[in-house]
Amino acid sequence: MEQKKEELLKRLSDGVLEMEEDDVAQAAKEYLEAGYLALDGIMEGLVDGMNRASQLYEEEEYFVTDLLLCSDAMYVGLDILRPYLPDTSGEDKIKGVIGVVEGDTHDIGKNLVKIMMETAGFDMIDLGRDVPLQKFVDTAKEKKAKLICLSTLMTTTMGGMETVIRLLEEAGIRDQVKVMIGGGPISQKYADKIGADGYSQNAVEAVKLAKNLLNIA
Repeated sequence: MEQKKEELLKRLSDGVLEMEEDDVAQAAKEYLEAGYLALDGIMEGLVDGMNRASQLYEEEEYFVTDLLLCSDAMYVGLDILRPYLPDTSGEDKIKGVIGVVEGDTHDIGKNLVKIMMETAGFDMIDLGRDVPLQKFVDTAKEKKAKLICLSTLMTTTMGGMETVIRLLEEAGIRDQVKVMIGGGPISQKYADKIGADGYSQNAVEAVKLAKNLLNIA
């Protein structure tokens, strides 16, 4: 039983990595027919494949075009597995604001984190990319968000993350919002330096971190 689940998870992950939409669709259907949990299929299959693809991109073995094809394959799997997730729509979802800081238009990592957070039951307000820094603060205030997720892949725009934290302080809501940061040049050391609440290396870790910061199981 476990072995079959592992095989199907590997097929989901490999299918995303190898950009094989048909393989992903087939594996996702077999996975559901076998009665396994949709959430595991998404996290340990599809997202695992996308994380592996992102790793190859960082090592310059994959290009942006490859990543886009990988994410197409991941979405095919998501469309099949998502309807089988436990329905949390009736519950009060915790709101989070997510976006790529001003000056940066790289949003593949941000999109992955958004998918994972939504899959885990958060209500994510996606501001997109190249987001004016004040907009993070205004949106968090207006929507009463408990979480802000900031992303960048460029060293030149990293400073914007610190500015958002200062703007939250000026708005008097810093203590009401947890700030998570991530992206290529970002590290735990940088998070500590600017006073962010946490840093995550990838999308799966981001969900764990968010739950820890907000004390939810």
